[in-house]
Amino acid sequence: MGDYNGYLPMEPGVMSLCESALQDFAALGCKVEACQPDFSMERLWQTWLVHRHWLVQGSLGGLYADAQKREHLKPEARWEVEGGLRLTAADVYQASVSRSEWYRALNELFDRYDFLLLPTAQVFPFDAQTPWPRVVGGHAMDTYHRWMEVVIGPTLAGLPSMSVPVGFNPAGLPMGLQIMGRAQADLAVLQLAYAHEQLTQWVKRCPPGCLQNA
Repeated sequence: MGDYNGYLPMEPGVMSLCESALQDFAALGCKVEACQPDFSMERLWQTWLVHRHWLVQGSLGGLYADAQKREHLKPEARWEVEGGLRLTAADVYQASVSRSEWYRALNELFDRYDFLLLPTAQVFPFDAQTPWPRVVGGHAMDTYHRWMEVVIGPTLAGLPSMSVPVGFNPAGLPMGLQIMGRAQADLAVLQLAYAHEQLTQWVKRCPPGCLQNA
Protein backbone atom coordinates (compact mmCIF):
# COMPACT_ATOMS: atom_id res chain seq x y z
CA MET A 1 0.00 0.00 0.00
CA GLY A 2 3.08 2.21 0.15
CA ASP A 3 2.34 5.80 1.07
CA TYR A 4 -1.39 5.47 0.33
CA ASN A 5 -1.09 6.95 -3.17
CA GLY A 6 0.98 9.90 -2.00
CA TYR A 7 -1.24 10.78 0.97
CA LEU A 8 1.51 10.18 3.53
CA PRO A 9 4.56 12.46 3.36
CA MET A 10 7.79 10.50 3.48
CA GLU A 11 11.38 11.47 4.11
CA PRO A 12 13.40 11.06 0.90
CA GLY A 13 14.79 7.55 0.64
CA VAL A 14 12.09 5.77 2.62
CA MET A 15 9.95 4.72 -0.33
CA SER A 16 12.88 3.73 -2.54
CA LEU A 17 14.24 1.38 0.13
CA CYS A 18 10.82 -0.15 0.75
CA GLU A 19 10.05 -0.54 -2.95
CA SER A 20 13.40 -2.20 -3.61
CA ALA A 21 12.60 -4.72 -0.89
CA LEU A 22 9.50 -5.89 -2.75
CA GLN A 23 11.72 -7.98 -5.03
CA ASP A 24 12.69 -10.05 -1.99
CA PHE A 25 9.05 -11.03 -1.50
CA ALA A 26 8.78 -11.85 -5.19
CA ALA A 27 11.83 -14.08 -4.80
CA LEU A 28 9.94 -15.92 -2.05
CA GLY A 29 7.20 -16.71 -4.54
CA CYS A 30 4.81 -13.91 -3.66
CA LYS A 31 2.92 -12.08 -6.37
CA VAL A 32 3.44 -8.43 -5.50
CA GLU A 33 1.15 -5.69 -6.80
CA ALA A 34 -0.02 -2.25 -5.75
CA CYS A 35 -3.35 -1.90 -3.95
CA GLN A 36 -5.26 0.67 -1.92
CA PRO A 37 -8.12 0.38 0.58
CA ASP A 38 -11.41 2.00 -0.34
CA PHE A 39 -11.30 4.44 2.56
CA SER A 40 -10.41 8.08 3.15
CA MET A 41 -7.04 8.30 4.86
CA GLU A 42 -7.88 11.67 6.39
CA ARG A 43 -11.01 10.10 7.87
CA LEU A 44 -8.83 7.31 9.25
CA TRP A 45 -6.56 9.85 10.92
CA GLN A 46 -9.48 11.68 12.51
CA THR A 47 -10.87 8.36 13.72
CA TRP A 48 -7.56 7.47 15.32
CA LEU A 49 -7.25 10.93 16.86
CA VAL A 50 -10.61 10.60 18.62
CA HIS A 51 -9.61 7.23 20.05
CA ARG A 52 -6.24 8.63 21.10
CA HIS A 53 -7.77 11.66 22.83
CA TRP A 54 -10.31 9.45 24.57
CA LEU A 55 -7.77 6.92 25.85
CA VAL A 56 -5.19 9.47 26.98
CA GLN A 57 -7.84 11.54 28.73
CA GLY A 58 -8.97 8.39 30.49
CA SER A 59 -5.46 7.61 31.74
CA LEU A 60 -4.15 11.12 32.47
CA GLY A 61 -7.38 12.97 33.21
CA GLY A 62 -6.92 12.65 36.96
CA LEU A 63 -3.48 14.26 36.82
CA TYR A 64 -4.77 17.00 34.55
CA ALA A 65 -7.61 17.78 36.95
CA ASP A 66 -5.08 18.56 39.69
CA ALA A 67 -3.69 22.01 38.86
CA GLN A 68 -0.39 21.33 40.61
CA LYS A 69 0.17 18.04 38.81
CA ARG A 70 -1.06 19.39 35.47
CA GLU A 71 1.95 21.67 35.12
CA HIS A 72 4.19 18.60 35.19
CA LEU A 73 2.46 17.09 32.15
CA LYS A 74 4.20 17.86 28.89
CA PRO A 75 2.29 20.06 26.41
CA GLU A 76 1.48 17.14 24.13
CA ALA A 77 -0.12 15.22 27.00
CA ARG A 78 -2.19 18.23 28.03
CA TRP A 79 -3.28 18.67 24.42
CA GLU A 80 -4.46 15.06 24.29
CA VAL A 81 -6.40 15.35 27.55
CA GLU A 82 -8.02 18.61 26.48
CA GLY A 83 -9.02 16.99 23.21
CA GLY A 84 -10.60 14.16 25.16
CA LEU A 85 -12.51 16.55 27.39
CA ARG A 86 -14.07 18.17 24.33
CA LEU A 87 -15.36 14.88 22.95
CA THR A 88 -19.04 14.06 23.06
CA ALA A 89 -20.56 10.60 23.27
CA ALA A 90 -21.59 11.04 19.64
CA ASP A 91 -17.96 11.74 18.67
CA VAL A 92 -16.75 8.53 20.29
CA TYR A 93 -19.60 6.52 18.80
CA GLN A 94 -18.92 7.83 15.29
CA ALA A 95 -15.22 7.06 15.66
CA SER A 96 -16.16 3.51 16.63
CA VAL A 97 -18.36 3.22 13.53
CA SER A 98 -15.54 4.53 11.33
CA ARG A 99 -13.12 2.08 12.90
CA SER A 100 -15.42 -0.81 12.01
CA GLU A 101 -15.73 0.47 8.44
CA TRP A 102 -11.94 0.65 8.18
CA TYR A 103 -11.73 -2.96 9.34
CA ARG A 104 -14.20 -3.96 6.64
CA ALA A 105 -12.25 -2.02 4.00
CA LEU A 106 -9.12 -3.97 4.86
CA ASN A 107 -11.03 -7.24 4.87
CA GLU A 108 -12.09 -6.49 1.30
CA LEU A 109 -8.40 -6.32 0.39
CA PHE A 110 -7.76 -9.57 2.23
CA ASP A 111 -10.35 -11.23 0.01
CA ARG A 112 -7.71 -10.79 -2.72
CA TYR A 113 -4.39 -10.61 -0.86
CA ASP A 114 -2.76 -12.67 1.86
CA PHE A 115 -0.63 -9.81 3.19
CA LEU A 116 -0.40 -6.04 2.91
CA LEU A 117 2.91 -4.17 2.94
CA LEU A 118 3.76 -0.57 3.79
CA PRO A 119 6.72 1.30 5.28
CA THR A 120 7.40 0.92 8.98
CA ALA A 121 8.02 4.65 9.38
CA GLN A 122 7.78 7.91 7.46
CA VAL A 123 11.17 9.14 8.64
CA PHE A 124 14.55 7.67 9.41
CA PRO A 125 15.71 7.70 13.05
CA PHE A 126 16.32 11.27 14.20
CA ASP A 127 18.36 12.92 16.93
CA ALA A 128 17.24 11.93 20.42
CA GLN A 129 17.23 15.60 21.41
CA THR A 130 14.55 16.35 18.78
CA PRO A 131 11.11 15.96 20.43
CA TRP A 132 9.44 15.11 17.12
CA PRO A 133 9.86 15.94 13.41
CA ARG A 134 8.15 19.22 12.55
CA VAL A 135 8.44 18.70 8.80
CA VAL A 136 8.39 15.45 6.81
CA GLY A 137 8.93 15.39 3.08
CA GLY A 138 8.31 19.12 2.88
CA HIS A 139 5.01 18.89 4.77
CA ALA A 140 4.54 20.53 8.18
CA MET A 141 3.26 18.16 10.85
CA ASP A 142 0.09 19.49 12.52
CA THR A 143 0.38 17.26 15.61
CA TYR A 144 3.24 15.79 17.60
CA HIS A 145 2.55 12.29 16.29
CA ARG A 146 1.46 12.79 12.69
CA TRP A 147 4.94 11.82 11.51
CA MET A 148 4.10 8.21 12.44
CA GLU A 149 0.66 8.12 10.83
CA VAL A 150 1.75 5.14 8.73
CA VAL A 151 1.35 2.80 11.72
CA ILE A 152 -2.26 3.58 12.61
CA GLY A 153 -3.84 1.33 9.96
CA PRO A 154 -3.14 -2.08 11.49
CA THR A 155 -3.45 -0.62 14.99
CA LEU A 156 -7.00 0.63 14.49
CA ALA A 157 -8.03 -2.57 12.74
CA GLY A 158 -6.51 -4.75 15.45
CA LEU A 159 -4.65 -6.80 12.85
CA PRO A 160 -1.32 -8.59 13.26
CA SER A 161 1.61 -6.61 11.91
CA MET A 162 5.38 -6.77 12.23
CA SER A 163 8.36 -5.01 10.76
CA VAL A 164 11.23 -6.49 8.78
CA PRO A 165 14.43 -4.61 7.87
CA VAL A 166 14.91 -3.38 4.32
CA GLY A 167 18.23 -1.55 4.52
CA PHE A 168 19.98 1.70 5.32
CA ASN A 169 20.05 5.15 3.77
CA PRO A 170 23.35 6.80 2.75
CA ALA A 171 23.72 8.14 6.31
CA GLY A 172 23.56 4.59 7.66
CA LEU A 173 20.09 4.92 9.19
CA PRO A 174 17.74 1.90 9.02
CA MET A 175 14.27 1.49 7.57
CA GLY A 176 11.77 -1.33 7.73
CA LEU A 177 8.65 -2.64 6.05
CA GLN A 178 5.41 -3.57 7.82
CA ILE A 179 3.82 -6.93 7.02
CA MET A 180 0.13 -6.82 7.87
CA GLY A 181 -1.99 -9.95 7.94
CA ARG A 182 -5.68 -10.70 8.17
CA ALA A 183 -7.39 -11.21 11.53
CA GLN A 184 -5.91 -14.10 13.55
CA ALA A 185 -3.18 -14.67 10.95
CA ASP A 186 -0.41 -13.94 13.44
CA LEU A 187 1.41 -17.18 12.65
CA ALA A 188 1.29 -16.52 8.90
CA VAL A 189 2.79 -13.05 9.43
CA LEU A 190 5.58 -14.54 11.56
CA GLN A 191 6.23 -17.23 8.93
CA LEU A 192 6.53 -14.70 6.11
CA ALA A 193 8.81 -12.49 8.21
CA TYR A 194 10.97 -15.52 9.02
CA ALA A 195 11.16 -16.51 5.35
CA HIS A 196 12.19 -12.95 4.51
CA GLU A 197 14.89 -13.07 7.21
CA GLN A 198 16.24 -16.38 5.89
CA LEU A 199 16.38 -15.00 2.36
CA THR A 200 17.91 -11.61 3.07
CA GLN A 201 20.05 -12.54 6.07
CA TRP A 202 19.75 -9.04 7.47
CA VAL A 203 20.29 -10.51 10.92
CA LYS A 204 23.87 -11.41 9.95
CA ARG A 205 24.75 -8.10 8.33
CA CYS A 206 26.81 -5.65 10.32
CA PRO A 207 25.12 -2.26 10.67
CA PRO A 208 26.96 0.88 9.59
CA GLY A 209 29.47 2.29 12.04
CA CYS A 210 27.10 4.93 13.38
CA LEU A 211 24.88 2.15 14.75
CA GLN A 212 27.69 -0.09 15.96
CA ASN A 213 28.97 2.73 18.13
CA ALA A 214 25.55 3.75 19.46
